Amino acid sequence: MLGSAVQNVIALTDSVFLYHVSESDFAAIGLVGVFYLIIAAIGYSFSKGGQIIIARRAGEQRPGQVGRTFYALLYFALGLAGIMFCFMQYGGRPFFDTFVQSEVIFEKCIAYLEPRSYGVFFSYVGVCIIALYTGVARTSFIVIDTVILAVVNILLNYGLIYGKWGLPEMGIAGAGLASTIAEAVAFVVFAVYILFDRKARTYHLFRLPRVDLKLIVRIFKLSGPVVVQTIVGLGSWFVFFTFIEGMGERALAISNLARMVYLVLSIPCWGYASGINTLVSNFIGMQKRQVVVPIIWKTAKITLATTMAIALPIILFPTFFLYPLLGGGDMTLIQEARPVLYILLVILVMFSFGGIYFNGLSGTGATRQALYIQLAATLLYVLYTFVVVKVLQLNLVWVWSVEIAYWAVALSLTTWYLWSRRWYGTVV
Repeated sequence: MLGSAVQNVIALTDSVFLYHVSESDFAAIGLVGVFYLIIAAIGYSFSKGGQIIIARRAGEQRPGQVGRTFYALLYFALGLAGIMFCFMQYGGRPFFDTFVQSEVIFEKCIAYLEPRSYGVFFSYVGVCIIALYTGVARTSFIVIDTVILAVVNILLNYGLIYGKWGLPEMGIAGAGLASTIAEAVAFVVFAVYILFDRKARTYHLFRLPRVDLKLIVRIFKLSGPVVVQTIVGLGSWFVFFTFIEGMGERALAISNLARMVYLVLSIPCWGYASGINTLVSNFIGMQKRQVVVPIIWKTAKITLATTMAIALPIILFPTFFLYPLLGGGDMTLIQEARPVLYILLVILVMFSFGGIYFNGLSGTGATRQALYIQLAATLLYVLYTFVVVKVLQLNLVWVWSVEIAYWAVALSLTTWYLWSRRWYGTVV
């Protein structure tokens, strides 16, 4: 769960500290945070293809191929990180200028993005390492590394945003720099762990292979649809927030608070979703396709139970939990966000089933079919949001209800495809 939620943890930490700077900073991090989440998720999505292949090779008892797949994934990720870095450095300003109406929000988004863009290299290498250890079902150190990342990010956020401990007072730019440094530290810690990991030798991790273009192409073909899913899915979420930005800074600040809660409460689902990728691919590698659908169903129920155990207290008593989390401040923002939080509870129920089933389908290797499902759900999502915000001009509760419709469509189509058994012939 923690390994899948690295960017969620960073986004939450940045938002909490910027909440005390100004409402415009808090609103801006909500928008630029979603943008960077898309960039990070592209790398994470490519790593899912590598993770599926690694899990399949582990199920086939071919450990030497595990390391070979890891390095193919790593080489590709580094090249992709270079492209994304250039896009953020040179294309970020015209990109945000196209979507953002407020000049204040625009400048704060750019101030955050400039130092944050350097973190893409550490982020992409980090998800490759997470894909390796998740694929071979050895995830214990991911927890430790994520905790280290979170602690470093919290300390540096405090120092660089507010100018404490002799550090410069950088505001929202300090949040971007703090998150980048935290990712670099987390990468170094994991690299040291790999050096002392005896089992890493069985995967041939200390034999640097040549660039295997055929394997990279195979990973790309498997991951490509997943990446498009991510761009389409999170891209539509970025559009969603730009629509809300047009409703005013207050509406954007309320939605960013709801986004923070959503990021925290969705951590169990993302963790179980990553696990179901490995389980499904591993069992198929052992020629046990008949257990795939029952495993997905059981995992979805566990996800719902875990999510609700965390979500119900926070959403039903938001002032008790969120006010201390935000360190005090504007209580009216929490009060105004209550109706959106209630809708969020329904969204989480749909997400618990939709997210697990969707990732279970990706674990079978049927990523192209998953892409078609994503496109259908996203088309409805964007049309629904446009009608509610631009045409009917309804309130935030109606705007956020689009998430319910999205997951309802995704879950229905994914369930139908899994039960059809058309994925049985998919080869990875």
